[in-house]
Amino acid sequence: MSKHRLSVTPELSSLAQRYITRIGGLVLFLVHTSGVFAGQEVARIPITDAPPMTPAIGGGIRTGNDIYIGGGREPDFVPLYLYEGKYIFAHGTSAGVHVFRNDMFSFDALLRYRFQQLDPEDNELLSGLNKRRQTMDAGLSASMRGRFGEMKAEWITDAQNRHNGNEFELTYRYPFSWGNFSLSPFVGMTWQDEDLTAYYFGVSEEEAQPDLPAYAPGSARNFGYGVNMSYHLTDHIFMFANLGFQTLDSKIQDSPIVEEDLSSAAFFGAGYFFGDMNRSASSDTQSDTVWSWRLNYGYTGNQNIVPEPMQGNLTRSDKADTNIAGLTLGRLFQSGPRVDFYGKFALFRHLENGLQDDFWNYTAYMMAIGKGYFPWSERVAFRWGFGFGVSLAEKVPAIEQIKQDERDRNTSHFLNYLEFTADFPIDGIIKAKFARNCYVGLTVVHRSGIFSTSDILGDVFGGADWYTAHLECLR
Repeated sequence: MSKHRLSVTPELSSLAQRYITRIGGLVLFLVHTSGVFAGQEVARIPITDAPPMTPAIGGGIRTGNDIYIGGGREPDFVPLYLYEGKYIFAHGTSAGVHVFRNDMFSFDALLRYRFQQLDPEDNELLSGLNKRRQTMDAGLSASMRGRFGEMKAEWITDAQNRHNGNEFELTYRYPFSWGNFSLSPFVGMTWQDEDLTAYYFGVSEEEAQPDLPAYAPGSARNFGYGVNMSYHLTDHIFMFANLGFQTLDSKIQDSPIVEEDLSSAAFFGAGYFFGDMNRSASSDTQSDTVWSWRLNYGYTGNQNIVPEPMQGNLTRSDKADTNIAGLTLGRLFQSGPRVDFYGKFALFRHLENGLQDDFWNYTAYMMAIGKGYFPWSERVAFRWGFGFGVSLAEKVPAIEQIKQDERDRNTSHFLNYLEFTADFPIDGIIKAKFARNCYVGLTVVHRSGIFSTSDILGDVFGGADWYTAHLECLR
């Protein structure tokens, strides 16, 4: 990304620091309450200008006002798993496919997480209402960029049959850059149909109470504005702070469950890019690509990933006698003398041994693999690895259901993923050609929330582990 930025003078660095200080003040103004995003542009992460095939990880704090009567939520942590590929992209709270893209136009198919929710159990003023849940929206996005700025139009609809509505958003933004600091103000209009507004802001006849009369908002138009800011500490480390406001349509303001006229939101955090950020798109050739595949199989563990398994405690679970089998594909993104970085996708099969039907688990993550060498040699003697990403299970694993039920806590199909590996090469023992660049060892698979701090992970506290043997080969 250095090719897109100017060199930083002391004056520009001082200017950026002043901006960041002001950003922090505005963020602290909002930090004591948490609500919905004031438009989706607040969720934009500064990765789209990265070279193709660039992965990144990070985290952010989502906060803002709660527009519902008697509302109030704690700030929410959002883990960020980012990737900008030639066709596939993941931008933290959204992901999709670049159907067409050049320097001026782009057309994408996307999935986007909607954080909006209402839980009457947490608000006695709204007791008796049905829960309004978050959902995944799917749709299309078209944008045009030039010296005039950027125009973007998005249409999305409910992909999980919760609000069953449609939303259209038209946004204009104009970016400014001063060295490593960028500022991008935006304005936009959002149209929501009557199904979407009825779900989040309406009161049905069945829910109606003396102090909460039945109400159907109908379609609504909301006007939004804000600014996205980012600062690159290095080629690999970036910080961001986004602020947004949305003036709500009078039809939403008139809802008996809404008490605010203006929705405000802040999203701030940091991340780390992997790979060579100065490379051009043409430098990433297939001949330089290294792929890996791995097979693993094992059982449900009794302890968490840290510290017991790393200390050799691989006791089988006494709560659920289940197994797991997996196939993992990986692509090398950055190679070094001591550490390699891979992007990986794993397909796990959970074998529940009669506790429930078997099911699939889909996992995407970044993996750092360290290498140890034989003395006075360039031959690898062993490897260790640590991975971080996301896991989507078709069913909640039995071990997670049991553990969370004991704690009287909720479960989630979508969770954070951690992986620890240790292995050694077998080509020094098996001289056959097929064993070249192959390793055998241990993989610890871990699914969990992040201490009940993340809404996108279902506010889950705790997790589960599986201990597996693996065979991995590089090609």
